[in-house]
Amino acid sequence: MRFERPLLKAKMLKRYKRFFADVELDGQVVTAHCPNTGSLRSCWAEGRGAYVSTSSNPDRKLKFTLELTESATGAWVGVNTSWPNKLVKEAFESKVIADWQKYSEIQMEVKISKETRLDGVLKTASGKLCYFEVKNVTLEIDGIAQFPDAETTRGQKHLLELMELKNLGHEAEILFVVQRQDCRVFSPAVDFDPVYASLLREAYDLGVVVRPLLVSVSHEELRITGQTLPIQW
Repeated sequence: MRFERPLLKAKMLKRYKRFFADVELDGQVVTAHCPNTGSLRSCWAEGRGAYVSTSSNPDRKLKFTLELTESATGAWVGVNTSWPNKLVKEAFESKVIADWQKYSEIQMEVKISKETRLDGVLKTASGKLCYFEVKNVTLEIDGIAQFPDAETTRGQKHLLELMELKNLGHEAEILFVVQRQDCRVFSPAVDFDPVYASLLREAYDLGVVVRPLLVSVSHEELRITGQTLPIQW
């Protein structure tokens, strides 16, 4: 996924009230929209680099959107949570995930009940289904990509739903889109949400595919490489 407009290099000053980030841009302090409700632990610090995108919408209150932040390791981190689903769809279309060659169709945003919607489903020509949920990963601790970075009851619910679909005879996957390249393995963040970590292992043991997808991150594009990180339980 190439950015529609060139990103602008900035310097991080602070992130606050979840949706706001102050950055220094061309010597001026501007407020950018922060499209990430997570804690952004390990993603930024005052004075480190950042990249922001610009909007041509005259009705937007904030002209800039925070897209990338510089980590302590010097790696760029994709913090915009609106991109992972698009990246997964592009990865399917470009056939970079070898295990997905058997699927002929992808459908995003799939309703599985009156109350529940999952991120997508893959279909074979014969009609076999593989439901999936996408999670954005930005947390890094000692070279380990971890999810979540805070308690997520919604994420717990998604795992239970994927397990139920697996029990009904469908294939199911949880896709962890790792938007940084300074990690060597993936692990559930037991310190931040032990319930989620336990459910993820239960889902894995049941046969739900746990797929940590590595993203190539630059100020020009984001791209799922097809490489997966090994899982450390």
